[in-house]
Amino acid sequence: MSRALWGAVLLAVFAAAPVGSQPSGNATLRRAEAAYRDLSYGQTIADARRALAERLSRADQARAYELLGFAYAALDSARESTEAFKQLLFLNPDRELDPGRISPKITSLFALALGQVLVVRHLGIDSASFVAGSGALPIRFAVTRSARVRTRITGPGGEAVVDSTLGDGTLRLTWNGLLRDGRPAPSGDHRLVVEASSGRDSYATSITVRIHAGAADTLPHLMTLPGYEMLPETEVPPRSWRPLGVAFLATAATSGAMVALENSSLGTPPRAGLAAIGVGTSLVGLLATLKRPAPVPALANIRYNALLREQLVRRNAEIAAENTRRRRQVKLTVTPLPTAPRETAP
Repeated sequence: MSRALWGAVLLAVFAAAPVGSQPSGNATLRRAEAAYRDLSYGQTIADARRALAERLSRADQARAYELLGFAYAALDSARESTEAFKQLLFLNPDRELDPGRISPKITSLFALALGQVLVVRHLGIDSASFVAGSGALPIRFAVTRSARVRTRITGPGGEAVVDSTLGDGTLRLTWNGLLRDGRPAPSGDHRLVVEASSGRDSYATSITVRIHAGAADTLPHLMTLPGYEMLPETEVPPRSWRPLGVAFLATAATSGAMVALENSSLGTPPRAGLAAIGVGTSLVGLLATLKRPAPVPALANIRYNALLREQLVRRNAEIAAENTRRRRQVKLTVTPLPTAPRETAP
C-alpha cells in the first residue's frame, strides 16, 4: 500500500463523523456522507457541493461544509478545507472538534479557520433572580477576533445597552435589569443581542430570555433577637434554715424557763404545757423551713429584658423601613429559553 493511501486511511480513522449523528433529510447529503465513510473524498466533495445547491436546513448546510472541510483536508487541500470550515463556523459558531478523536491535521485547519473569521461563540446566561438596579445578570460569550462588541437587550418594555467595548476572547458582562429609561424590565420574552464588528466584517448572535418581574422579598418582623433569649423576671430564693433555727432557740428558751421555774420559789409550772409549747414551736419552725420559698423579683434579669425589648423595637423599626424601601423595588427572575441561538453571518 502506498504512503499516500496509508495517510488517507489514518486520516479517516482519526476523523469523527461530521456534525451530529442524526441522518440528514437530504438524499444528496446522505450520499456525500456515505462517500466520506467509503474514503471517496472526491465524490464526497462533489455530492456536498450539489447538496449545497439544493434547499437545505441550517443544520444540513453546516454538515455539508464540515464534510467539505474534512474531505479537502484528506486530499491535502488546506486552503479549500479552511474556507469550508469558515463557512461552517458562520453557520454554527459553537462547533468544536475533539482533538482526541479528530486528526491533528483537521483540527489545525479548523483552528486556522477559527482565527480568520469574526464570530461570537458560546453566548449564554444562567437562570438568576435579583433586584433590578442593585443585582446583576451574568452574561458570557467569546469573540474570535478583536472587534467592537455591543451587547444589548430588547423586549416589550424597550431596550438597554448592556455594554459597548473593544475586546476579544472570552468576555463576561453583567446587566442590572434596568432599561434605557431607568425602569426595570417588564415581564415577557426579551432578546439578548451581541453584535461584533471589525472593519468590513460583522457578526451578530442572540438568545431569548424570559423575564418575570415581581415584588422584592420583604423581611419578617422579629419576635426575638437571634442569639438572645429573655430571662425569667422572678426567681425562687434558696431555702432558708432560719425559721428552724429560731424555733430551736425558742424551744431552748422554753426549756431554760422550765428549769428556772423549778428551782425558784414561784412554784412548779405545768411541765406538759411547756413541753407542748416547745414541740409546737419546733414543728412550726420545721414546716416553715420545708415550705417552698415564694418567688421574688429578679432585678438584674428585669433590666436585661428591658434592654432586649428596646433592641427588638429598634430592629423591627429598621426592618419596617427596609420593607418600605423593598416594596418599591422589582425583583427580576431571568430564565434562558431552551432554543438554539440565532446567528447572522456577514
